[in-house]
Amino acid sequence: MRTFLSSLIAGALVLFGAFFWVRSSYPEPTLIYPEPPRMSMWPIQSIDTMKYSRDIARERLHDKSFDIVIERQVKAIAETGATHIALATPYDEEFVPFLKRWVAAARVHGLNVWFRGNLSGWEGWFGYPKITREEHIQKTQTFIASHPELFADGDIFVSCPECENGGPGDPRQTGDTEAYRAFLIASAKSAADAFQKIGKKVDTNLASMNGDVARLVMDKATTKALGGSVTIDHYVRTPEQLVRDAAALALKSAGQIVLGEFGAPIPDIHGTMTEDEQVRWIDGALEKLSTEPSVRGINYWLSVGGSTELWTADGKPKKAVAALTRYFKPHVAYGFVRDGLGRPIGGAELSAGEWSTKTDKHGYFSLRYLPTEQTHLIVRAPGYEDVMLAPREARESLLITPQPTVKPFYYDTAVFLRGLFIK
Repeated sequence: MRTFLSSLIAGALVLFGAFFWVRSSYPEPTLIYPEPPRMSMWPIQSIDTMKYSRDIARERLHDKSFDIVIERQVKAIAETGATHIALATPYDEEFVPFLKRWVAAARVHGLNVWFRGNLSGWEGWFGYPKITREEHIQKTQTFIASHPELFADGDIFVSCPECENGGPGDPRQTGDTEAYRAFLIASAKSAADAFQKIGKKVDTNLASMNGDVARLVMDKATTKALGGSVTIDHYVRTPEQLVRDAAALALKSAGQIVLGEFGAPIPDIHGTMTEDEQVRWIDGALEKLSTEPSVRGINYWLSVGGSTELWTADGKPKKAVAALTRYFKPHVAYGFVRDGLGRPIGGAELSAGEWSTKTDKHGYFSLRYLPTEQTHLIVRAPGYEDVMLAPREARESLLITPQPTVKPFYYDTAVFLRGLFIK
């Protein structure tokens, strides 16, 4: 009996000692799964509304029933995962009430606004008399200062989209390339100063232009003066050409590329397309753009009202909406990679298709990727066996525990004890 009690006590002491050894050697880490910030495929993901936010602005200026249309379009754009909605409403006082209705809807649905309007006098919209470059700068500053309530941090403001279409004209024809560059830079700086005065953080450097104009105008010095970005409204026949042109312009300008407009089909370029053909074109373009490092933002032209539209006039989504949404809302996996003893595995590589990341020193990771039936999350770390997981949810928190390729003699016992004593 004494021998049995001695053995029982000795066993208890060993177990008690093992408990404290495991607790002290491999303490339970605090696993807080910080929800990663919204992980968009591009920092700027926008859909344009020009046909409704500009072209019929005067016609619908006092039509309150049009708010139903605004709400429907803005809500649909937000549901795609867009970060911005592009509004082309003119900046003249006449149209401010109409612009406010669009902006209010955008805020309700959590969207930033990409202001892609202009003063009507630049191109002579709605019968307005033409204005000079000097008048344009002054009137734009006045517009911003007079309506601070329109703007929010994270918005984009373009003083003069496709500036070559108005004012003194296209520098390819006028030959005044230097003056054109100087005006773009002065306009962006003037608008930036105006936003600083009203305390709003708004990007003013994304003035879009025809791709051929950009090749002429956007040298390295001009690109640098405009914040390092080149914005092009660019329609070409194939997705491959779209990406080649973006990469070539990025190399020439030493800047990043934003697509101020792109889409399909444009009849003169693509001919007519069925919905399935439109989906294939858009999906091909987005797939290639998503892996082109020089592209930092896109604005799909357009929502409703043209050959490239995503929705019909009565709000019915076309098949292309799902294709765009897949890229605007990539899946996200996040969590920790730790061994069986709870120790973080820093520098582990995680990949899903063409997308990859590494864990930090705490073993934490967050990874965006595009889901397909063949997509698997693969984890690799030196000294550990690979892990392959089939992602299940759009946003998924994970604790991944690879097995060591060579286990220390105590490893399995320590893992077992840890499972008993650490919950």
